[in-house]
Amino acid sequence: GRAPASAPATREDRAQSGPLRGMRQSIARRLQQSKRDVPHYRLIADADMTALQSLRARLNDQSSGARITLNDLLIKACAEALLQVPDCNVQFDGTMLTRLVDADISVAVALDDGLITPIIRAANRKGVAAISEEVRALVDRARAGSLRPEEYEGGSFTISNLGMFGIRQFDAIINQPQAAILAVGRVEARPVVRDGSITVAPMTTLSLSCDHRVIDGVLGARFLDVLKNEIESPDRLGR
Repeated sequence: GRAPASAPATREDRAQSGPLRGMRQSIARRLQQSKRDVPHYRLIADADMTALQSLRARLNDQSSGARITLNDLLIKACAEALLQVPDCNVQFDGTMLTRLVDADISVAVALDDGLITPIIRAANRKGVAAISEEVRALVDRARAGSLRPEEYEGGSFTISNLGMFGIRQFDAIINQPQAAILAVGRVEARPVVRDGSITVAPMTTLSLSCDHRVIDGVLGARFLDVLKNEIESPDRLGR
C-alpha cells in the first residue's frame, strides 16, 4: 500500500521564536526610545569626493603604515565641522543641554548580534593617521567584545557609513544623548554640472538626522554646509 501522507508543517516547524536577548534587546529598547522621544528631521546634501580621494591617496603614498580610509577622513572632517558649528557639538538628555569642548565622534560598528558605537575622543586634536589607528583598534576590540563602557557611551556625534554595501542614501536614528547622526552612502560616479557643462565626479550623499529640540533647521543646515566644504576642500584635514 501507499505510505501515509506526512502531516503538514506547523508554524512551529517552520519558524523559531523567542524574546530578544542581550545586546539586541538593549539596542531595541534604546532605538525605540530615541525614535519615540526625539523629534527627528533630516537634511540631505551631495558631496564631491574628488579632493578627499586625492588626499587619501597622497597620505597613503607618504605612509608605510596601515591604509587610511575615506571613513577616517570623514571622522576628521566631522570633528572640524563640529568645532566650527559648536552648537551642534552637544548632548541633550531631555532636560539638560551639555556643550562639549572637543568633538567625540562615535563610529557605528556592525557586530554579529547587533551594533556598537565606539568613540574617537577629541578627534579634533588628532591627526588622520592617529584616528585611523584608533578606529582599527576599537573596531577589533568591539568585535572581540572587549570594549569598556566608557569607550562607547556618550560622545557628541555619530557617523554611520553603509556605502560599502552599495547603499546610496539612508536615514539613521539619533544615538542619545547625542543630538545628531550622519548617514553616509556609497561613493559613485554621477553626472554633475560645473560651469554650465556636465561632467562626471565621484559623489556621495550625506543624510544628517538632527534632534529638533536643540538643533533647528538653520543650525543643522549650517553644519552640513560646513561639513561639505571640509570634504570638498580638505587640505587641512591631512595636517
